[in-house]
Order: sequence, then C-alpha cells, then structure tokens
Amino acid sequence: MCITQLKKGKENFVQKISNVFWITIALVLASVVFGVAAPSTFEQVTSNVQTFITSAFGWYYLILVSIIVLFCLLLIFSPVGAIRLGKPGEKPDYSTSTWFAMLFSAGMGIGLVFWGAAEPLSHFAIDPPLAKAESDAAVKESMRYTFFHWGIHAWAIYAVVALALAYYQFRKGEPGLISATLVPILGKKARGPLGTAIDVMAVFATVVGVATTLGFGAAQINGGLSYLFGMPINFSVQLIIIIVVTVLFIASALSGLGKGIKILSNTNMVLAAVLLVLMLILGPTMFIMNLFTDTIGAYLQNLAAMSFRIAPLNEEHRTWINGWTIFYWAWWISWSPFVGIFIARVSKGRTIREFLIGTLIMPALVSFFWFAVFGSSAIDLQMSGAVDLTKHATEEVLFAIFHELPWSSVLSVVAIALVGIFFITSADSATFVLGMQTSHGSLTPSNRVKLVWGVAQSLVAVILLYSGGLQALQNALIIAALPFSAIMILMMVSLYRSLAKERKEMLKELHPSKK
Repeated sequence: MCITQLKKGKENFVQKISNVFWITIALVLASVVFGVAAPSTFEQVTSNVQTFITSAFGWYYLILVSIIVLFCLLLIFSPVGAIRLGKPGEKPDYSTSTWFAMLFSAGMGIGLVFWGAAEPLSHFAIDPPLAKAESDAAVKESMRYTFFHWGIHAWAIYAVVALALAYYQFRKGEPGLISATLVPILGKKARGPLGTAIDVMAVFATVVGVATTLGFGAAQINGGLSYLFGMPINFSVQLIIIIVVTVLFIASALSGLGKGIKILSNTNMVLAAVLLVLMLILGPTMFIMNLFTDTIGAYLQNLAAMSFRIAPLNEEHRTWINGWTIFYWAWWISWSPFVGIFIARVSKGRTIREFLIGTLIMPALVSFFWFAVFGSSAIDLQMSGAVDLTKHATEEVLFAIFHELPWSSVLSVVAIALVGIFFITSADSATFVLGMQTSHGSLTPSNRVKLVWGVAQSLVAVILLYSGGLQALQNALIIAALPFSAIMILMMVSLYRSLAKERKEMLKELHPSKK
C-alpha cells in the first residue's frame, strides 16, 4: 500500500513539473561543472564576452531602458491605467503596506544595505563619474548617479516585466509564464519549443542570480561578523552561513506566500525603518537632509542627459559608464524575470496605474532617501578625515561607519539581522518563482518542487564559492541579459497591442452608437 502511494506520488510530481525544469537543471549542472573544473578559464571567457557586450551594446542598453521608462510613464497617464489586473471588481490579495514590503524585499532590499554607503563613497572618493575625487562637485555627483542607478530606470525594468505577466495571467487567464505574454505576437509558437526556450532562459537567470547572491551574501555576512567579532573569513564560516540561511528560507517557502514571505517582508521593512531612523538621528542629520534635497533636484534636472550619456569621445568616461551604468542596466534586466514574476504574483487585483506608481515611483523615492542617509554619512565621515573608509572592503564599509557613531553595536546587530532576513526573503521568493515557472505556471507549486529548487540553489552557491567560480557565474548572468532584452521588447509590443485592443472595446461599451 505504502509502495503504491509512493509510486503515485512520484508520478504526480513528474506530471506537475515541465520540460523547463529538466532543461534548466541540465544547463545549471553544465555551468557548475565548467565553473568547478576550470574556474579561471570560465571567468576569463565570460569576462571577455561581458566586456564586449558592454562596449558594443552600451548605446542599445541606454536607449532601451529609456524607452521602458517612457512606456511605463505613458501607461500611468493613459486611460488604460484604470484597467484592473484581474477580473472587474476583483480586490487585491494583500494590503498596500504588505504588498509594498514584499515587492521591495524581493526587488533590491539587500542591494540597498550592501551598497547604501559603499556606492556613494566610491563615486565620491575612489572613482567619480566626472569630477575630481573628494571635491565638492564629486559630493553632488556621487549621490546623483547613485540615485540614477537605483531609481526609476531600475524599477521600470522590473515593472514592465511584472505588468505584462500580471495582465496576461490575471486579466486574460494565461499561465504565469514569460512565454505566455508573447502569445499575441508569436501565436502557437509561444506554446511550443520557442516558448520553452524563453522560459528556460528566465529560470536559468533566476537560479544563477540567486546562487550568486547567496554566495556573495555569505561573504558579506562573514565580513560583517569578522569586522565586529573577529570571526575568520573562510569557506567554512560561509558554508555554515549558507546552511543556516537555506534551512530558514526553505522553511519559509514551504509555509506559503501568505505566511513566510509575508511575515519576513514586513519584518524587513520594520528593521529597515529602525536602522534608517537611527542613522538619520545619530549621523550628520542636517548634512543628510540638505544633500538629499539638493541632489533630488539635480537628479531630475539631469535625468535625460544621464539616461543617454555614453561619452563617445572620452575613453576614460566611457570606461566608467561601462563599469557602472551599462553594468547596472544589464544586471537589472537579468534579474527582471525573477523579480517580475514574483511582483506579478503578489499584485493581483490592482489597477495598472496603481501598480506602476507602486512599483516605479514609491520604491525609487525610498531608495533615494536610503542612499541619502547612508551615503551622506559615509561622505561626511570621509571628508572629516577621522577615518579612511576607502581602505575597507565593500562589505565592511557600513560597519566601519557604525564604529564611528554612538550605539555602534546596536546599529551593527540590526544591520546584520536585516541583511540576513533580506537574503532569506530573496531566496524564499526565488524558490517560489522557480517552482511556479517549472510547474506550467501554477500559482501554487508543490512543496516538493520548491524543496528541490531551494536545495539546488544553495548547492550551486556552495560549490562555486568553494571553487572560486561565482564571479564567472555572475558574468554569465550579465551575458544572458542581452537576449532577454529582446524578449522584453516583444513583451512591451504584445502588452501595447492587447491594451490598445481592450481600450477600443471599453470605448465601444461607453459609446455603443459610435463605430
């Protein structure tokens, strides 16, 4: 009897998962084997390809992302903004505060903690975009370009993918797959081998992105613990960190969206708010507020120029753009399948206008203030000469700032807890998305599928962290952004066609006498 039930369970499991699962598993295994067998060769090859892409297609990324921003803004002010991502009258599944916490935690919460002080410091004292290092002009530039990299452009990339998925899934009844958003353009091909290839690309990008995040995240937490408590920085400590995080995020993933991710996301926002307020009060408050106000104006004033800046006549400036702006645009595009699918899943019942304002404007404003508080504190401390923050590794900069402030231990503990929970939330969200994408777009993927992906992500991170292949895998992720950017273009065209058609139908209902 038990053997029969076990066999049936295995058969059901195989039926629920799709070909995308097996193909992606094979690709991930091949990448891991290459990364372990020849890490230096793997890194060199992927680095060369990445360098070529950023140099040859920089103009393409700048134009594409600017079009994406304009497309999102157009929809906000268009009549189609009133269309609901769901059936008429359908209400959102989550409260506005919980929804915002969930999309923010999955989107870039951990990045803000990691780069909150480090990126403005780098643009100010190490590698400024235009001005002389540590000059007054560099202060303003550092914040302006940080806002640019983490603001409206980044969230527009996530928003356009998430919007297309949510619209076709909840409005049109399509499965929650990237390929399903292209049916109006590709027709039956979207449900065949071509559609499978598109979905495999999305799943591969998610696995690679989260695996590299787990690896680099373990290194970051290890760096913080080392700075605070003298804990050694080595693979053994990072392995323990990954094991603990894996157990926690799998437990959360198995509990479902309504419990694990929801609770963790709300906890994240509370801890983030506590850390932000403490830093604002204990840091150079007036300098923070003045620089924030001034830089917001400079950001808005120079937004168009920054969006298309590629420095064709200055090799040094072009190198900076390639290493920062183009890299970020490719990075956000490579993460958009994972983040977009998750944001779409938790956005059912909201109007297009509400959705875009919530995913485009509000997160950008929060990001701006976060960078203003932590970036201004780092710059002020660097200018004072009390400590040279540039000598610290990126993962240690935040803790080095805390060391110079009152309540440094409290700030450090809150920061480590925030980093840990953000990592758990990101991996938890990815486990759900992977389960969904490899179960024919099911909104409730089985726990067994989620368990397999949870363990797989962590194993990839551990193996590549041990062999030194994580950087190469990160390069591979950036490379994958180029073909996926073409899919994003098709998604926008498909969404525009469908929305235009629905708008015509709405006008006919309002004015039946008009043709």
